[in-house]
Amino acid sequence: MLRIFVIVIIANAAMAQVPFLGTCPNLEAMQNFELERYLGKWYEVERYFAWFEFGGKCVTANYSLNENASVKILNKQISSLTGVATSIEGIARLIGRSDDPKLTVTFPSLPLPFDAPYWVLDTDYISYAVVWSCTNLGVLNVRNVWILTREPKPSVAVVEKAYQIIDKNNISRAYFIRTDQKNCPVTN
Repeated sequence: MLRIFVIVIIANAAMAQVPFLGTCPNLEAMQNFELERYLGKWYEVERYFAWFEFGGKCVTANYSLNENASVKILNKQISSLTGVATSIEGIARLIGRSDDPKLTVTFPSLPLPFDAPYWVLDTDYISYAVVWSCTNLGVLNVRNVWILTREPKPSVAVVEKAYQIIDKNNISRAYFIRTDQKNCPVTN
């Protein structure tokens, strides 16, 4: 019975992200991260598949500082299937030093909230960010990568900056899905 439970947990986790054999690769995150400059609204440009974003368009993430030095996350999207707008609130916490770009993220409203890694591999704070998440699950790991930008329709040059970081870290571009940011409501 325990074996079946473990298999179900692994299968559910694998649905959340792209599964790979082996352990998570050791990637190089950026140096001298400035959380305050990272705060604000970001638009999702591309990502690996994640079931919680299935059919999502107009995806945004807004980060703001809580009084306890944690980060409030507000993720929004519109279903391209139904047109219904949804949002979810989460909390991010720095894992180490205040200039370390490695955070852990929790969404308390989920039925089984858990801490997920959220590493900022690189950002210039004003145009793009590349975010990495990887969790080891025994003989496999599950990964997700996001390209975020400050504009819903970034220039090719901005996206190329993000691709340079992805290529530098040997992250496969084959699994990327472009996020539809067309005909989205204008919000702050």
